[in-house]
Amino acid sequence: MSPAELKYMKEQTAAKDGAFCRLLPPSEQLEKAAKSSLPASIKGKSRHIVITLITLVSLLLLVVGYNAINYFLSYEQTDDAYTTGHLHQISTRVNGTVEKVLVDDNEHVTAGQTLVLLDPRDFAVRVKQAQASLATAEHQAQAAHSSIALASISAGGKTTEAQGQIDNAKALLGKSQEAVVAARAAIKEAEAQYLAKAAEVVRADADHNRFVQLAEQGAVSLHDRDAAVRDFHVAKASQDAAKEAVRQANSRLSEAEHTVSSARAQVVQSGGLLRQAQASHVQTNVNESQYQVAQSAIAEADAQLADAQLQLSYTKIVSPATGRVGRKTVEAGQRVQPGQQLMTIVSDDLWLIANFKETQLERLRTGEPVEIKVDSFPHKKFVGVVDSLAPGSGATFALLPPDNATGNFTKIVQRVPVKVRFNKESMRGFENLIVPGMSVVASVKVR
Repeated sequence: MSPAELKYMKEQTAAKDGAFCRLLPPSEQLEKAAKSSLPASIKGKSRHIVITLITLVSLLLLVVGYNAINYFLSYEQTDDAYTTGHLHQISTRVNGTVEKVLVDDNEHVTAGQTLVLLDPRDFAVRVKQAQASLATAEHQAQAAHSSIALASISAGGKTTEAQGQIDNAKALLGKSQEAVVAARAAIKEAEAQYLAKAAEVVRADADHNRFVQLAEQGAVSLHDRDAAVRDFHVAKASQDAAKEAVRQANSRLSEAEHTVSSARAQVVQSGGLLRQAQASHVQTNVNESQYQVAQSAIAEADAQLADAQLQLSYTKIVSPATGRVGRKTVEAGQRVQPGQQLMTIVSDDLWLIANFKETQLERLRTGEPVEIKVDSFPHKKFVGVVDSLAPGSGATFALLPPDNATGNFTKIVQRVPVKVRFNKESMRGFENLIVPGMSVVASVKVR
């Protein structure tokens, strides 16, 4: 090619470059001018750098895309989540006047720590009254128990005594009956002797009369007459003695019969005493019943004492859990009544409720790790674990659940509450900063 042709081509190329540069923005025109003025070696290096940068950016985009895809495949995430915990409503169980309030708003308390003291004097008086009633019931029971022992011993003694009198009366009756039999036999013997003595008197009287006549006639001696007279008087005296023996025997019979009657009366009397002694055992049963009533009175008084002591213990209001005080409305001197809310204890045991769509639950299981981001602390990463899934969707437990059987049905993706527990180590330093009701984002690693 001739120099003239080469010059012409350069002029045409320059003209085209100038026209193209005029179509570019000013900044790009300057860059184009700078490149056109650069040597060929520098242009090659720039092209190499550009290619390298494009390659690096492409690789970076590939890595980011891979991680993003992997993340979305490995995690189920929801921002419909919030922290919650146990809120213990503190109220009084008895009427009273507040004596002291020992805690303040936002103060941290432990389980069993005293929060409020009520005036205990009225309840202390009731405790003393219950103690006095219990002591009275115990004394009454002790007296009833002593009466049981006394009545039992007395009844036993009376029974034994009456039984002994009956035995004695029966023995006396037997002896008296034997005495009657003996007296009747003695009467018969005395009567027989009397008849014999009477016959002897008749014989002696006949001999006496005959010897007297014979002595007057001189047929017998006076000695024989006197002997006959003596025999008559002896026989007469023997008859009188036999008659007296009969009378005495009849007297002994009457006395024996009277003794029999007395013995029989004594048997009857002793039987009455025995029945009275047996009736004393009924009194023992009555005393035992009174003792049982006294025991019931002791149980009732003991229950009243326990109730009074329980009411007294209610004047000390303690924290049911470890946590922080919130919404304190009670002040010293305030009159409170049962059920009145005094404050709220927010437990330290916090967790979060994450409402996942039902389409996200396919691979979500209990025990899977959770990444937690609290809106209040966006630069802090918390971790937790899935504790449990609710037994129904949120709509199921709503105050007015929807009725899909009425009207036109429109399918709506439901949400199921999932309970997630915080890892205590990840919450270190934030225990008093995270409170119920905070918004969070929960990401559950499902694979």
